[in-house]
Amino acid sequence: MTGTVHSRGQGRFHITLNSDGQPHKLVNALTIFVLVVGMASFVLGIVIRNVGGTGGVGWAAITTSTGLASMLVGLYAQMISATREQRVLIVTGIIAGFVGFALGLAHGGFGG
Repeated sequence: MTGTVHSRGQGRFHITLNSDGQPHKLVNALTIFVLVVGMASFVLGIVIRNVGGTGGVGWAAITTSTGLASMLVGLYAQMISATREQRVLIVTGIIAGFVGFALGLAHGGFGG
């Protein structure tokens, strides 16, 4: 019957980015990259914002760079993504990267 929920097995939890049944190695790698780098930029941004004077412009430049990389790679990955799971993680990484990018720029970023 259409629209009903089917349980595949009680007690088994399976995480996959390939919910369509086809392998997407490049997109999966880009998805994980965007999420990890975006979260790293976000954490660094929060640290330089809350702990004044830690590392100065050097950490701000790293935070800005990782945020920018996360956003640019994330936008490309979003265009070629194939499944909903990939898109959710990509957008999460882009948003985290944007926050880190903005906090990095606010504390010196590329300009010093």
